[in-house]
Amino acid sequence: MRELRALVVDSSVAVKWFLPETGSDAAAPLLEGERALVAPDLLYPEVGNVLWKRVRRGELTPGEGGAVLGALTRIGLEIVPSAPLMPLALDIACRAGRTLYDSLYLAVAVMKRTALVTADRRLFDAVRKGPLAPHVLWLGDVR
Repeated sequence: MRELRALVVDSSVAVKWFLPETGSDAAAPLLEGERALVAPDLLYPEVGNVLWKRVRRGELTPGEGGAVLGALTRIGLEIVPSAPLMPLALDIACRAGRTLYDSLYLAVAVMKRTALVTADRRLFDAVRKGPLAPHVLWLGDVR
């Protein structure tokens, strides 16, 4: 694959920047690289939902969850509004059999002519062999 100047990241990657879990070691270097990191505005509510679940399970306090959200907003991601992407995302969702949420991340990758980096195995497996294959990378494979 050609060298990509930007990468789209989804919530499965963004959470790993702040919470220790499998793949956190692979996610951290993305923050230190030269490439721009891009995401749809959906990233914030998705990460927020993950944090809410962790608070409900007693794995985080509400204050810790809020601190993670604050830190995420300060990273300097290029955030793309979802509304203009909806027609493309719906088309991708229908063709790939993925949720509209997942398809928004893929739509950003298509629009930016780059790839989505994900740690979501079901998403990755669903699109890695089809026409969207050039637009998806497994987190552990990013160099």
